[in-house]
Amino acid sequence: MNPPLPYIPDREAVFAPLSGGLPPPPDDEREIGDYIRSVLRRKWLVLGLGLIAAGIASVVAMSMPPIFRSTATVLIETGKSKILSIDEVYSGPSQDREHYQTQVEILKSREIAYRTVMALKLWEAPEFDPRRPEGGWFDELKTAIGIPRDPEPKWSEQRLADATVGRFIGNVNVEAVRLSQLVKVSFEARDNELAALAANTFADMYIETDRESRFKMTQSANEWLQERMSVLRDRLGESERALQAYREQQGLVNIGGSAQTLEGQQLGQLTQRLVEARVKRSELESAYQQIGSVKDEDFASMPSINRDVNVAEARARVSVAKRKLAVLAESHGAQYSGVTEAEAELKAAQDDLRARIREGVASLTREYRAARATELSIENALAEARGTIQDVSRREFELGVLEREVQANKQIYDLFISRAKETNVGGALQSQVARVVDPAAVSFAPVKPARAQIVLFALIVGLATGVVIALFSDSAGKTVQGSDDAEARLQLPVLAVLPELRDEARPALARLFLDQPNSLHAEAIRTARTGILLSNIGDANKVLLVTGSVREEGKTSICTNLALALAQTRRTLLIDANMRDPMVGTRLGLPADAKGLSDLVAGTATFAECVHAVPGTSLMVIPAGTRPPNPLELLLSERFRTVLESVTHKADIALIDSPSVEVVSDALVIAPAATGCIYVVKAQDTPIAVAQKGITRIQRAGGRVVGVLVNSLDFSRSREPYPGGAAPPRRRDFAHTVLGMR
Repeated sequence: MNPPLPYIPDREAVFAPLSGGLPPPPDDEREIGDYIRSVLRRKWLVLGLGLIAAGIASVVAMSMPPIFRSTATVLIETGKSKILSIDEVYSGPSQDREHYQTQVEILKSREIAYRTVMALKLWEAPEFDPRRPEGGWFDELKTAIGIPRDPEPKWSEQRLADATVGRFIGNVNVEAVRLSQLVKVSFEARDNELAALAANTFADMYIETDRESRFKMTQSANEWLQERMSVLRDRLGESERALQAYREQQGLVNIGGSAQTLEGQQLGQLTQRLVEARVKRSELESAYQQIGSVKDEDFASMPSINRDVNVAEARARVSVAKRKLAVLAESHGAQYSGVTEAEAELKAAQDDLRARIREGVASLTREYRAARATELSIENALAEARGTIQDVSRREFELGVLEREVQANKQIYDLFISRAKETNVGGALQSQVARVVDPAAVSFAPVKPARAQIVLFALIVGLATGVVIALFSDSAGKTVQGSDDAEARLQLPVLAVLPELRDEARPALARLFLDQPNSLHAEAIRTARTGILLSNIGDANKVLLVTGSVREEGKTSICTNLALALAQTRRTLLIDANMRDPMVGTRLGLPADAKGLSDLVAGTATFAECVHAVPGTSLMVIPAGTRPPNPLELLLSERFRTVLESVTHKADIALIDSPSVEVVSDALVIAPAATGCIYVVKAQDTPIAVAQKGITRIQRAGGRVVGVLVNSLDFSRSREPYPGGAAPPRRRDFAHTVLGMR
């Protein structure tokens, strides 16, 4: 197990000026920023993939033949009033929406497509001709290896249509218009005129098929109705003959539309007469009872006698005689002869009244007795007729059954006659429930291929692929993103963060601290110098090894600039221990053949010959010297340790530039002899795992890593504060702002 990396708990207090005391940003913001920086760092890859995909798509789109589309609109009139109602005979009232959906599915059927292909002879069009060889690499391969091709079939119109209908169905599209009774019929073809003709013919074939199917249905219904009418006619005749025979057999008559038996009629008449006789007898019985209750034969007080006309006339004559007698007696006296005659007339009138009353009483008695006798006679006759009531009821019930059967057969027969007439009329006036409301027109603008959309889609896919590759590259090897990321993942203090430099500044990078003292790079070097001087303040001599993980991390440039910065305040010695690829001497302007470390360790040169001063500074430099054949053996020798101890005592601080840890093992050999190690990582380039592995190897070798230097950080895309609180540089144009160009 690898030992844990050392962590300095008070680094916030020591290096607070480097970070401004700001807390690290939240993890989610840092991850989003990492993604953006990963994409921007590989922007040329992303743009290149997008442009390549767009270019290929452009070539493919331009090579594709244009496809034209024409559309016809068909109206399916499900809501029209129908001449024919024969549909109810089969399935009852239809549902409009179900009918509409059914017609749409019929439009999509193979039968309509087949009829259209036959009508157009579509196989004569080159793009639909099944006789044209499709070719292809597979057929060519079979021919090349000697496999014979399938024999050409014998083509007929039916076989050509069967082979073409599949292609036709693939090019036709039936789309129901929502919330309407319209259907869009579209057809696509390379020939724009053929596309319009096929769409219109397809709609016409549907209408013709629908008309034929309705005509056939009408004929079938008519034939069925005629058969049923013949059966119903015979059944109606049989039921009528049976009804008439029953009436004759039972002696039934039809009166007022209702058939009754003679016994039933007689029974009804007797019942009516009995009611009338009883009413009359009741009236006479009341008057007859009053006669028996009259005393002294004073019948004049009886209302029934007073109502008699003869009695009333006699009573009137009595009243006239009385008035005449009174008048004569008053005017002539009682002795007048006319009074005597008047008295005689009065007496005669009174006698006549009494006679009339007696006659009325006798007549009333006779009428009562006659009414009583009549009632008894009718009751006797009714009693005799009641014996036949049950037989009458049974015959009337059977008669009703026969009449209802006749009526039902007649209604069904009349209904079928009406339907037959409607069907005959509808056969000549067939209702058209579908029609073309907007015929397809010839289109001059192709719908396929959508070249602009294809190119745009390919561009988007290419860019997305580049983004995925960029993100996958970073996810496969996570790189150092900044100071906070380096401290969190490497568990070491960050001495400084150096900005990314423009390409034109790279040749003079070794002396940038002197040449541009006010730059952000120089300010970051000063920050690193402060961190180095503050670490291990009590050490009299400090030997610091500067190394990194891999090549091209800017390790040598940092080492030279840091040495120049330290030389302003301390006696500083810069040693180039990278004898495999030395660069310190040449970058600081020393001769290429200058004596150096290899000569000093080998004993072929003195210290004075190997130490060189940098013009304009107090910095002392020991270059790599003559390139030896075995650099690692020199570094492993005891002579190297002795030389290192002797030369480092001649300066306050000694910086040793060594090769990268993951390249060779030179740094692992030097690390135990140094008092500390400065580890350089390149922002957004050095993988975290590689840096952790390199630090662990130095620590296992006995070295002590005092801090990390983050190099080449793009502050414009980072949340890092600029060195020394400097303001961010202004971008020169829109391209710099968007693409990050320098």
